[in-house]
Amino acid sequence: MLQRNQWVRNIALLPVALMMICCAVTAAAAEAAPDLGPNVFVFNPSMPAAEMQQQIDKAYALQQHSEFSVHRYAFLFLPGEYHLDVPLGFYTEVLGLGASPDNVHITGNVRSDAASRNNNATTTFWRGIAGIAVTPTTANTMRWAVSQAAPFRRMHIMGDIILHQNGWASGGWMSDSLIDGNVASGPQQQWISRNSEWRSWTGSNWNMVFVGIPNPPAGEWPKPPFTKVATTPVVREKPFLLVDAKGKYSVRVPAVQHDSSGITWHSGQTPGKSIPLSRFFIAKPEDTAAQINQQLQSGKNLLLTPGIYNLDEPIHVTHKNTVVLGLGFATLHPTKGNAALTTEDEDGIIIAGLLFDAGEVKSPVLMQIGPKDSKMRHVKNPISLHDVFFRVGGAGMGSTVENLTINSNDTIVDHTWIWRADHGKGVGWEKNMSANGLVVNGNNVTVYGLFVEHHQQFQVLWNGNGGRTYFYQSEIPYDPMTQAGYSSAPGIDGWASYKVADNVTNHEAWGLGIYSVFTRPNIWVSHAMEVPVNPHVIFHDMITVCLLTNGGIRNVINDAGGPTKAAPGRIEPKVTRYPAQ
Repeated sequence: MLQRNQWVRNIALLPVALMMICCAVTAAAAEAAPDLGPNVFVFNPSMPAAEMQQQIDKAYALQQHSEFSVHRYAFLFLPGEYHLDVPLGFYTEVLGLGASPDNVHITGNVRSDAASRNNNATTTFWRGIAGIAVTPTTANTMRWAVSQAAPFRRMHIMGDIILHQNGWASGGWMSDSLIDGNVASGPQQQWISRNSEWRSWTGSNWNMVFVGIPNPPAGEWPKPPFTKVATTPVVREKPFLLVDAKGKYSVRVPAVQHDSSGITWHSGQTPGKSIPLSRFFIAKPEDTAAQINQQLQSGKNLLLTPGIYNLDEPIHVTHKNTVVLGLGFATLHPTKGNAALTTEDEDGIIIAGLLFDAGEVKSPVLMQIGPKDSKMRHVKNPISLHDVFFRVGGAGMGSTVENLTINSNDTIVDHTWIWRADHGKGVGWEKNMSANGLVVNGNNVTVYGLFVEHHQQFQVLWNGNGGRTYFYQSEIPYDPMTQAGYSSAPGIDGWASYKVADNVTNHEAWGLGIYSVFTRPNIWVSHAMEVPVNPHVIFHDMITVCLLTNGGIRNVINDAGGPTKAAPGRIEPKVTRYPAQ
C-alpha cells in the first residue's frame, strides 16, 4: 500500500503540458454533457474556481440544516485538478467522474459538518461522496461527521480523516476507499468499513465492523469492540457515472468479486463493464411511473436525476441486467398506497442511490425485490442493492407495512438505512405506521451495513435460509404506548429487533448493536434478537445498550446476555458468540 501511495503522489507531479491536455479533454466532455436537470452541476477544471464555489456555497446555505428539505443536488466533477471548499449538506451528492478516484483531485476543505447543535452529528443524514482524491487543507485532515445514510465510496484521502466533529455521531459507511493516513473514529458509536485501506485506525465505542480490510486495527471483541472479517465473501461495488478521454458518458458496472480484500482500483479502473449513457432513460421528477415503465419495458436502463418522484404505480423493473441509478438522493414517493419500486426475479438487476419515502396512504411495501415465491438462483449474476434508504414519516405523513422485501435468492444488499422517523412531521405511534423494516424471504441473501430503526414489530424478519449480515445497527421504537399493546406473543414483551424465523436452519451475522430509547415508563423487550437454537444459526459480537431509564432490554439474544441498564450503574452486555462454543 505504501508503494501505491508513493505512485499516487508522483502522479500529482505530472508536467503542466499534460495537465493542459487533461483540461482540454474535460472541457470537451462538458460540452457533450447530457441534460441531467437543473439540480445537477457538472464542473470542469477550466471553469473559474469562484464560479464553482458560488454554486457549492449556494446549495450548502440552503441544505446545511434542512433535514426534511424538498431540494436535491448533485455536483459532478470531470477529471482534473480543483482548488475548492466543498461542504455537503442534506440531500447532496458529490461525485468524481473519472475511472479512478485519482483522476479527480480536489485540494481543499471537503467535509461533512455536524448538522445539530453542540457538534452533534447523530442526525447528519442523507449525503454522499464518491470517486474523488482529496488533499485536505485543514490540518491535513478531512472531516466526515455523519450518521446513517451517508455513503463514502471510492475515495482517496491524501492525509487523515476524522469521522466526527468532537461530538456524538451514530454510525456510517466506508467502502472501496484509500486513506493515506489515520482514520479517527472518536465518539462514533458504530461504523462499518468494507474493502478499504489505511495506514492506521484509532478509536472505538460500541460496535466497529471491518470486512475485507487488509490492515484492521489491533484488538478483538469485546474489548476493544472490533469485529473483523478478513475477506468479503461476495460483493459488487456500486455502479457510477464515468466520462472517458473522448468526453463520452457511461455508467460503470463493477464486476462481482469473491473473497476480496482492499480496494478495486489499484490498477486505475475498477474491473467491470461500461454501459453508454445512451442506453439509459434519463428521468426527471415530472416523469410519471407509466412513462418510466414504458422506457424500462423497451430495454432501457434508468438514471433518476435529483428530485422527488410522485408515483401512482410502482416503477417495475422487468429485464435482467437492468441498472437503476439515482443521483442526488432521488426520492420515490408512492401516492396511492402502492409500492414505489418492484422487480421481476431476473439476473443482475441493480438498484442504487435511491431514497424511498412512504406516502400518506399506507403501502403494502415500498420496494419489493422479486415476486412472492421467487425460485431462481442468481449465484453467478446476483441482484444487488446499493445505498438504498427508506423513510416513514419525518418529511410528512407516511405509512407502510413493510419497507424492503427481498424474495429473490442470492440478493446482495450493500448499505441500507430503513428508518421509521422518531422526529419531524407526521410522527406518532398511530401516525407513521410501519410494521417491519426488512423482510427476507429469499435464500442466500447477503447484507453489508444494515441499519434498521423504530419500526413497530420486528425491525428485521428473516425467513430465508443461508442469510448473512455483516454489521447491524438498530434502535427499537421510542414510542410504544403500553406494554400490553406492544407484545409479539403471549408472555413475550415487545418485539425482537432481529428475528430469524423458527424454520430457518442456516444463518450467520457479525457485529450487531441494538439500543432501547423508550419514552414511556415500563416498556420492555424480552429479547433483542430471537433466533432458532441450531448450531448452524450463529451470531458473532453483539451488544445492547439502554439509553433511557424507561424499561429496557431483558436479554441480548434468546435468553442469553442478561439485561441492559441505563446510567447510573450502566450495564451494556456483550455476547461474543451465540450459541456459545
